[in-house]
Amino acid sequence: MEVANTGTSAAIKTQAADASARDVDIALVERVKRGDMAAFDTLTRKYRERLFSAVYNMVANREDAMDIVQDAFIKAFTSIASFRGGSAFYTWLYRIAINKAITFLKKARLRRFFSFENADEELAPDEVLEKLTVEFGASKGMVLKELREKLNESLQTLSIKHRTVVVLHEIEGLSHEEIAGITGTTPATVRTRLHYAKRQLQSMLGDYLKG
Repeated sequence: MEVANTGTSAAIKTQAADASARDVDIALVERVKRGDMAAFDTLTRKYRERLFSAVYNMVANREDAMDIVQDAFIKAFTSIASFRGGSAFYTWLYRIAINKAITFLKKARLRRFFSFENADEELAPDEVLEKLTVEFGASKGMVLKELREKLNESLQTLSIKHRTVVVLHEIEGLSHEEIAGITGTTPATVRTRLHYAKRQLQSMLGDYLKG
């Protein structure tokens, strides 16, 4: 009984914290609408790193990711009057950034999720690799270099829409509902795309990941 009560209490605290953060964001947005640039700077500092992480894992290039994030914040600022508070501000902001990343990928015809080139300059996303190995029950003796090469090849074959949900869910930790709001779909569609993407990766990485 104590465990159940503790879990319930933790859930309530989390919900309260989320609600509080949302209220703070809405208050800042209202200040921005009145011309308060300092309020927008606060929002920028709050979400810049999270936005960069998501975009970088979409385009696999730091400079491009920085440009896209900057464009996303500019778009958010110029469109701030259209934000009505129907969703969390960060969901609205993510939608802008992800749409810009998708547009960039389509124009550039990029089909890579992670870049393992210039390994000395770019940090390989080991946390994501760990997620995948745990997800598919990889053996402890797996050679990381071989996995990276195979993973890179496999991820190139995923469509942008499937790559997007993998980034937002597996890396950014967003819920199905939040991703649905960002991508303009439904939670059921998000779950379907995630399931498909994981099945595809599992199939393509079969020689490296032991089920």
